[in-house]
Amino acid sequence: MLIRRSSQMLRLFAVLVLVLVASCKEDSTAGPTAAQAVEPAVESARGDGFLKDALPGARPIDASVLARLEAAWKARHPDYKARTQHLFADGNPKYTNRLFFESSPYLIQHAHNPTNWYPWGDEAFETARRLGLPVLLSVGYSTCHWCHVMEEESFDNDGIARVLNENYIIIKVDREERPDVDNIYMKAVQMLTGRGGWPMTVWLTPDREPFYGGTYFRPEQFRTLLEKLKGIYHEQPDRVAKSAADITQKIKRSLSPTAGASNLPDASVLRALASSYRSNFDENHGGLNRAPKFPSSLSIRFLLRYHRRTGDAKSLQMATHTLQKMSGGGMYDHVGGGFHRYSTDARWQVPHFEKMLYDNALLAVAYLEGYQATGLKDFERVAREILRYAARDMTSPDGAFYSATDADSLTESGHREEGWFFIWTPDEIEDVLGKERARVVNTYYAVTARGNFEGRNILNTPRPLAEVASELELTPKDLRAVINESRELLYNARAERPPPLRDDKILAA
Repeated sequence: MLIRRSSQMLRLFAVLVLVLVASCKEDSTAGPTAAQAVEPAVESARGDGFLKDALPGARPIDASVLARLEAAWKARHPDYKARTQHLFADGNPKYTNRLFFESSPYLIQHAHNPTNWYPWGDEAFETARRLGLPVLLSVGYSTCHWCHVMEEESFDNDGIARVLNENYIIIKVDREERPDVDNIYMKAVQMLTGRGGWPMTVWLTPDREPFYGGTYFRPEQFRTLLEKLKGIYHEQPDRVAKSAADITQKIKRSLSPTAGASNLPDASVLRALASSYRSNFDENHGGLNRAPKFPSSLSIRFLLRYHRRTGDAKSLQMATHTLQKMSGGGMYDHVGGGFHRYSTDARWQVPHFEKMLYDNALLAVAYLEGYQATGLKDFERVAREILRYAARDMTSPDGAFYSATDADSLTESGHREEGWFFIWTPDEIEDVLGKERARVVNTYYAVTARGNFEGRNILNTPRPLAEVASELELTPKDLRAVINESRELLYNARAERPPPLRDDKILAA
């Protein structure tokens, strides 16, 4: 149990910060606002992509680092494209920072921000200690939509970068590369704000101790916090040190094994878990009764085992209903196979469109076990489609697996939008399939002229195949044959679109 004084100090410091920035509380669900304050990119006729000491407000970079950066730039792949708004007319970037040395696709995405990024390591913290500066830690991953938003609004903004470079040592971490770092500081953010998520933004001392944190911040919020917390750090160092130490001790206790917790759970724990799931079950749409909804892979596998152990029919019904609703909704990629990250609504309809390898690895097993328990052929089909997706879209030439694909992709007009790669209009489907086959496919996937997502359609199957077949005067077997054939044609047509970014990092985990 925390001592009372530690808790009081933590609360007092949190209250102080909240009073100073009461109008700037972070909101991880908020989108970009009109007050983004993004400064225009500087353009010139040409550039070599590497300008010495060009980062706004940054201290001079060590000559050895400059030499390595220049050598790395000259050795870049011929097809390399910098991800930044700050480009010369010849397409080369104005800025280059230390992340250009890294191999993580997520870190390389930030290698041409005007922000003076450091990777996680001793150099950053030793520099912060030597200069007497606080550390700003940003953690995310390459297919995180709101990580991209915060980068574009704040980290690629000359004005905000100047505030960061002058007053902080700034570290960027790929949470998939360093899950240990992510886990520790996520606990701090959850303690301070009551929630977590990515991008994760944490203010640290040079001793790596957190004293404030949050998730996504709008640019005006972020700039205000940077100024306020810089002032607190320098003007009230004792309070910052005490609060950081209290948070650190709390994190250490939360990560330590609980004394006396060596007893194994008995059957009462399983009964309590099944009862808890039943009381929170969404009878209409499956899964837990809330939104957003994440795919229920491990809970489904528990319910299947609980049914086998006890004969509890309700557990089997909940597992079956959830598997059916998940694969019938828009969270499932009906053209390419595999599941998106999560559903933003309770009906599994509108997904957050990124795809994660580890989600699909677990879901392939859940659907296979669902098929073993029920004999339902649809579950076998979904398991096979997930595995085909992994083999076709997520496997390296060496046979290892890539990590994820992004939610965003380029539209026909060249703008990046979430989900564009995956959604359709009736005319686009007819252009690929022809009029009669498109009529069948559009009926099965509930495609309409109005659409169900920003005037376009997320494919989904709200009605059983047999019901749709009867309406179309086809046998279920014939309808399935048309759908299977059409899926391949749609997949090939979709492959001609600009694809979402793929994180080709390979994780041995």
